[in-house]
Amino acid sequence: MTTVHEASDEVSVWEDDPGAPPSSRTPVLRARPALRTAPLAVDVQGTVPPDAEGAVRYWTAAEALGRTVALYAPLFPADEFPNGATWNPAVGEVLVADLNAGVDLNAYYDRGGLAFFRQHVSGVTVWSGESPDIVSHETGHAVLDALCPWMWDAASAEIAAFHESFGDMTAVLAGLRLATLREQVIGETGGELSRSSRLSRLAEQLGWAVRQLAPSSADPDCLRNASNELFYRDPVTLPPSAPASQLSSEPHSFSRVFTGAFLRSLAGMVHTVAGTGQVDDEALRTAGQDAATLLVTAVTDTAAVPAYYAQVAAHLIEADQEKFGGRYSAALQAAFVRHGILSPASAEAIIDGAAPDDDDKVSERSIAPGAAHARGASTSEVAVPGRPYGLPEDLTVRAPVEAPRFSVAPAAPSRGELATTPGEDVAAAFVEDLFRQGRVAVPREYQRGFVAASGVDGTLRTHEVANNGAGLVLVRRVFD
Repeated sequence: MTTVHEASDEVSVWEDDPGAPPSSRTPVLRARPALRTAPLAVDVQGTVPPDAEGAVRYWTAAEALGRTVALYAPLFPADEFPNGATWNPAVGEVLVADLNAGVDLNAYYDRGGLAFFRQHVSGVTVWSGESPDIVSHETGHAVLDALCPWMWDAASAEIAAFHESFGDMTAVLAGLRLATLREQVIGETGGELSRSSRLSRLAEQLGWAVRQLAPSSADPDCLRNASNELFYRDPVTLPPSAPASQLSSEPHSFSRVFTGAFLRSLAGMVHTVAGTGQVDDEALRTAGQDAATLLVTAVTDTAAVPAYYAQVAAHLIEADQEKFGGRYSAALQAAFVRHGILSPASAEAIIDGAAPDDDDKVSERSIAPGAAHARGASTSEVAVPGRPYGLPEDLTVRAPVEAPRFSVAPAAPSRGELATTPGEDVAAAFVEDLFRQGRVAVPREYQRGFVAASGVDGTLRTHEVANNGAGLVLVRRVFD
């Protein structure tokens, strides 16, 4: 393995995830990324390691960071960020990545920066920070936290899962910015982007490592594959954990439904750009950039509602009407119906039969009475009983109870539409899932029962119970 000197214009990086050992891939040369450059300034903690492998790891992370922020920075809404894109104020001016944060098969964003871990598995040391997929995923969490900070503490499995999906969608979109990867994906899929490929297979190496320790906890060829056939279910009705072959309400598991629909949308957008011609590099590049535009527009417009996936899908279709004159609406509708995020009737009502070049935009039939755009969306405080979890009093959480903009619904598993679970029940189910999964840290002074006191294993606590002066509240620590 060779690397390029730090002062060079080019550096050696992994083009894609290093892959499952033994990996035959070799680093490629890429333009040396500029660090600590606004907007959305990024950096890698420490100096470039002197050894070749450490240098490749450093520059791989730096290049993925730079490529990801270059994707999103121009898309931040000017009315909300008049001085240009910035991170969540808790992060500061620079998002810093720590590539050696400790021993674990994990990575996370915690509003203090990005943390990447390492672990020795089956004779191989796996570094999560040397995967461009994982670096882009975690940077996606930071981007979404800048765009929609209200989502951080939302007590909703669906909203938490969307945060994870946004990370995976970010990895896909950031990958599409590479001409070499676009060429390889076209060759691998024949231009059918919804097929499994190097683009859709996310975090192959980490997925391999996870399978060595817990064989059913990751997809067979990666950590999560954006190419899937998963169909929407109300997460309140799902178990809190399940093998990777099944769907659960755990956010990483449930995220795959939206990610699968998004990749299928992207595939349809590619064919729309290509028209009757053959899918080529330009079609992938254009569709990827347009998909990022739609995604940012949709998430900044979507309210804190119980059936969050359906509302984001509806806002994506509306954004296409506003940004591209409905060019991609058929692709979006087909994908979100295919994965059950929108019922057929809901998808049709959003457009109400308007032709792509019609002056008619989003159907008024689909807009809920009195609903408005959701810029500045927020959650509301609700109380969840604390005694079932060994707490001395009720626990205040942030529930998704805003009014939806669109009168749309996800599909029922058989036919028709699902009724929306009230936001208070969504929040209560989310809290119960967290305690079942051992994901809540509870200080000793608030432990009154075995559930609250059961944090005796190595499970990462994504949330904690704190006292805000008025009582106990649930606070998020990290997105891992």
